[in-house]
Amino acid sequence: MNVSNLLKLPFSSNGGWAELQDRQISIPVLAWFVVVPMSLIPPVMLYYAGTHYGNDFIAGFGDKEWRFITTILFLAELLTFFVMGWLIHSVVEGHKLEISYNDAYLLAAIAPLPLWLSSLALLVPVVMVSVLAVLVAMALSCTLVYQGMRSLCHRSPGDVISMSVAYTVMAASLLAWGVLMALVWAY
Repeated sequence: MNVSNLLKLPFSSNGGWAELQDRQISIPVLAWFVVVPMSLIPPVMLYYAGTHYGNDFIAGFGDKEWRFITTILFLAELLTFFVMGWLIHSVVEGHKLEISYNDAYLLAAIAPLPLWLSSLALLVPVVMVSVLAVLVAMALSCTLVYQGMRSLCHRSPGDVISMSVAYTVMAASLLAWGVLMALVWAY
């Protein structure tokens, strides 16, 4: 799969999703070679920002236990992948559509890529840069869920059903992301 096909994923249910689906990537391979490395980026970047920018970034930012926080964040991200794969499969099946567990976990691994990459904005010690990066990443993740679900379902869903399934999965995803961020700020 080339980079241009990856860049088409959020904008088309035709571009690249079928190629990913045809590869039949197993869940352990997705976990070890996509989720684990990408899940490391936010904790590493957060640790870097927390230990280098301190209170100049956000008031109280430098006073946190970043080793503990980033370890918990990493473990929570891994857990979220497994829960989201199960949730995607359950929601799709609940709407009388069909999706394999492999495809549900493929979507669970691909959808958070923009959020993981948005943490690279922490290289710039400006809060608004990070906020804008996260907002753009959330929008891209939501479109990845919608387009991926439309492409990976074995029966072609109508637009209303696609939106309903995508809305449920996106709401749960954003809630999980919110809980992860609340954990970070609570400690």
